[in-house]
Amino acid sequence: MADALLETKLLAPRPRREAVPRPRLTGLLERARAAPVTLVSAPAGFGKTTLLATWLADAGRPVAWVSLDERDRQPTTYWSYVLLALDRAVPGSAAAALTLLQSGQASIEAVLAGVVNELSVQDGEVTLVLDDHHLADGPEVAAGMTFLVDHLPPQLHLVVSTRADPALPLSRLRARGELVEVRAADLRFDADEAAAYLNDLNDLGLPPEEVAVLEARTEGWVAALQLAALSLRDRADASGFIDRFAGDDRFVVDYLVDEVLGRQPDDVRRFLLDTSVLERLTAPLCEAVHAGAPGSGRAMLDLLDRQNLFLVPLDDHRRWYRYHHLFADVLRAHLLQERPGDAAELHRRASRWYAAGGEVEEAVRHALAAGDAEAAAELVELAVPGLRRERRESVIRRWADLLPDEVVRNRPVLAIELVGGLMASNDFAGVEERLVAVEGMLARPASELVVVDHGELARVPASLDVYRSALALVGGDPAGAIDRARRAIAAAPAGDDLTIAAASALAGLASWATGDVVGAHESYVVAAAGLTRIGYVADVLGCTITIADLELTLGRLRDAERTLRGALELAERQGSGVLRGTADMLVALSRAAWHRDDLATAADLLRRADDLGEAAGLPQNPYRWRVAMARLRAVERDWATALELLDEAERVYVGDFSPPVHPVHATRARVLAASGDVAGAVAWAGEHGLTPDDELSYLREYEHVTLARILLAQERPGEAGALLDRLLAAATAGQRLGTVIELEVLRARALRLTGDAAAAEAAHAHAVALAEPEGWVRYLVDAAADAPAPARVPHGALVDPLSDRELGVLRLLGSDLDGPGIARELVVSLNTVRTHTKHIYTKLGVNNRRAAITKAHQLGLLSRVTTGFTT
Repeated sequence: MADALLETKLLAPRPRREAVPRPRLTGLLERARAAPVTLVSAPAGFGKTTLLATWLADAGRPVAWVSLDERDRQPTTYWSYVLLALDRAVPGSAAAALTLLQSGQASIEAVLAGVVNELSVQDGEVTLVLDDHHLADGPEVAAGMTFLVDHLPPQLHLVVSTRADPALPLSRLRARGELVEVRAADLRFDADEAAAYLNDLNDLGLPPEEVAVLEARTEGWVAALQLAALSLRDRADASGFIDRFAGDDRFVVDYLVDEVLGRQPDDVRRFLLDTSVLERLTAPLCEAVHAGAPGSGRAMLDLLDRQNLFLVPLDDHRRWYRYHHLFADVLRAHLLQERPGDAAELHRRASRWYAAGGEVEEAVRHALAAGDAEAAAELVELAVPGLRRERRESVIRRWADLLPDEVVRNRPVLAIELVGGLMASNDFAGVEERLVAVEGMLARPASELVVVDHGELARVPASLDVYRSALALVGGDPAGAIDRARRAIAAAPAGDDLTIAAASALAGLASWATGDVVGAHESYVVAAAGLTRIGYVADVLGCTITIADLELTLGRLRDAERTLRGALELAERQGSGVLRGTADMLVALSRAAWHRDDLATAADLLRRADDLGEAAGLPQNPYRWRVAMARLRAVERDWATALELLDEAERVYVGDFSPPVHPVHATRARVLAASGDVAGAVAWAGEHGLTPDDELSYLREYEHVTLARILLAQERPGEAGALLDRLLAAATAGQRLGTVIELEVLRARALRLTGDAAAAEAAHAHAVALAEPEGWVRYLVDAAADAPAPARVPHGALVDPLSDRELGVLRLLGSDLDGPGIARELVVSLNTVRTHTKHIYTKLGVNNRRAAITKAHQLGLLSRVTTGFTT
């Protein structure tokens, strides 16, 4: 979606040539960096943006600037701009979060957690400026802002510039000393600044007493002084004007703008009013809207810039501008007063210009502003297939709210496309009613319908069944989902691979939820093949994750590896950089390597995935990567890090339509049990209502296997054995041989504890017979280790032993990783790594890294034993 955003909104305004130096305020802002949040809050025209631009121009540090407007009240748009700005300022810091946001499958908190984590390991600082925040502020945006403020890393300084206080916990921030405020009283020009502006910059030659009158009557309001200066230029009776000048509100501004407009030539005045409908100005666009001759737009913009007629440059090349907000408001008001019938046509011209340039979002916005909903609908219908292919469903979702019902009700293709945008954003409210409406349209004569994209019309009947299948799936009706998916496949036009793939995937998901792993695998293979034929490679990679998961469950470890490597090769053949989903393939391959007990390869694959950056991953990759890394940390007995990674995985968890058959919380319970915290694992079982006598279902199979492990840790082999026998029967019936191997290993352990050595040996032999052909090793290592107790520092070696977390940091101090690298490896902040390092040095009695490693080897602190932990 980055290409669809207005890049100029991310450019910090250049310091104005006529700006008055204000060291008292820039000094205040510089000192404010010690606090996490700076609030610059004042009415319009107090110079907030100019002050911030001047201050940051010489800051010498990264700045992420976002100029907000009313369209940014929608959270996806708002946070897209914020994340893109951060990623431009600190490359790589927010790319993954932006991808996650645009998937429409994650909460704002999960998205922000990702960027907070990335920024927390950066060495330098970055300043995030949200300018004109009042235009975008609202309940939906406020929730994410509060989360961000509550979790700001030390590296990020937030500056909010606004006309009204934002919906943030300001009182709490004040009480903690975490907020610096710059208010209207601070921003007002004092007498010296007013004199510098009026006389030094504008060369008005006013005596001190007249400067004092203007300063007093405007109360230092910068915009009013600016407008007054424009009105005073070449005025013979300056004193009379100043004597008559009074007031400090919007009426004064209107009066002054009237005088400015009244003194402009007719051609300039008409240009100003015509282009007031635009939020951004560039020469060709101005010519199209103003109907001027070629080159006239550039000439007029240059003239307005030279005359300082409230034109704000948006880039260093002066190609894009905007009007000062106050000035633009008054221009629009005058346009409506003087030429009320012209605004719609001006918007239509802007819409046509943007449409010709491929900027569909702006074209649709102007069409709607023109009151031409039919034109907007036509633009949307033609744009949706491309947006769908680019995975920009959030844009389609926004249009679903903007297009009037009376326009949509006659357009079946448009109506079904809007349904797709809603469902891709996990917004199911009202979808059934929309589907019924589409069915009604298809029953009407073709002459009554409006269709722009006739190629899409044939797909509508099958699409109805696809979306009904999805509704059944999320509604907990897998049988209904499968039935609808089959209908969609039967109704799909010949060669409609997209519909068939979507329906097959939904059928696969529904089969998976019921435990029919074989059927799920067959459906997903069909879906992946269809997506491959139409070139939806990113979606192919998403399907591949599921196919490999299913193959592992079926015990087909070699097939899973072949599937994943084949998908990696497909991605590499695209030749367009690292394709989204590539990181997921590496993480999935690491799981296969882990099952083979090839821990070095597993770790290398996870590092490669991390090096690609989370932007190379699908929305679920952040939590999958953390779970995979937690498995490795648990094998190394680094329990604290494993648990921290799993906590983080739950926080960034992104669900999709896939059944949650391996919930993160159950993996966490396994780590607790393996680490010796049996009480914590038992508490988990109670919290989730798990007992050995539960009725079994595939959806909770992983949790019940986890419960069996906990029962074994409690030395309750009888109850564990009975549960394992029932689980084994169900997994065998479902051909879930990967699960059967794990269950047989656990049964062997339970039988040994009950003293039945012969039965234990038989169970173990069965596990080996199943595991050996495919190379399953980890479960057998688990059986050999039999869950030994955690390693400890030799008794008496240290007066103050190292904690588990400090041992984890110590291990990485012996690697080639630098501080930020260690932080990334452990998924903690750089400050946390530094704190642990200081504690390690103190406890070991050393003062540098090399000495710490030498001492650790002498004490045997770096000798590690595998744990037998298995998930």
